[in-house]
Amino acid sequence: MAKWGEGDPRWIVEERPDATNVNNWHWSEKNASGWSKEKIKSLFEGMVLEEPGLAKVTIKEVSKCDGEAMVNNRKGKLIFFYEWDIKMDWVAKKEDEPKKDIKGHIQIPNLSEENEPCEIDVSVSVTAGGSAGDDVKEFLRKKCEKVIQSKVADYITALKREYATDLILPTKGQAVTKQSKTILSPPPSENSLSANVTNTTNNMQKMGLGCKIDTSQITLTERFKCTADDIYRALTVREMVVAFTRGDVKLDVVKGGKFELFGGNISGEYESLEPNKQIVQKWRFKTWPSGHYSTVTLDIQQKEDSTEVRLTQSGVPSSDIDRTKEGWKNYYWDSIKRTFGFGAMLI
Repeated sequence: MAKWGEGDPRWIVEERPDATNVNNWHWSEKNASGWSKEKIKSLFEGMVLEEPGLAKVTIKEVSKCDGEAMVNNRKGKLIFFYEWDIKMDWVAKKEDEPKKDIKGHIQIPNLSEENEPCEIDVSVSVTAGGSAGDDVKEFLRKKCEKVIQSKVADYITALKREYATDLILPTKGQAVTKQSKTILSPPPSENSLSANVTNTTNNMQKMGLGCKIDTSQITLTERFKCTADDIYRALTVREMVVAFTRGDVKLDVVKGGKFELFGGNISGEYESLEPNKQIVQKWRFKTWPSGHYSTVTLDIQQKEDSTEVRLTQSGVPSSDIDRTKEGWKNYYWDSIKRTFGFGAMLI
């Protein structure tokens, strides 16, 4: 038997009392079907969808939830499989006919790992209420699809971030970080985030406070297939930030509150917060000169069929412009889209 730090890692027995599935090399599997059914019910049952001036719709029961969900661990990678056919019973009351119940079903026939949440089909039918139900059906069909898809995204995130907690066992000196992609990779390390740093940038840490730094401004615009509230929450709700960064974070979302992401490689402070409209931060890379911060302004604008985020970042060291741009795209925007289904491409 090899000693710690020597030989093929598949055969290293770590200093753990159980000494099972060492280094997560062997295949392990966990049935998530029962947990998934309860999670899906908790997400949908009792949910209220309301259109002022028209009707109030309440999802009374998840009457059908057929399928299965499994989580597999192979060589330290989590692989998720789930396939569900879901039917929910709803009841609605129109404001002009408060004593009359309108009833129907919402069905999700194709919830699986093959589709992003934004791609699932949501069908609506009316079973009682006659012609009065036509307006309610149209409201549900047009305006509530995104809400349903958002709840589905919550289920997928919970499956990957909560249920699979104990499937990958910690290796010596390593904390487990749960991932959020179907086949998971480790969260970005300091080396991966610094891959494109020039020699000048690498040496910035050696520069003292008060040195003159040549800076530039970045302006980026990104469009997401979600509401302004969705993207604001993705950037400010700790559980959602953990999901798309795929690692632990420090987040105090108040004016003057501090944040740290990607193992401390990015840190800063909130200067102002306007829910669903704007976030302003002091923001820095760990490799920047001590005490030097840029200013990041995220302007969020709700469009008819999407939400636009315009990023303005001033005070970025000129030698670090390319890395900073790539970081926003790869580790923020693309990861948010993949994780929550806000318009991500399948890969």
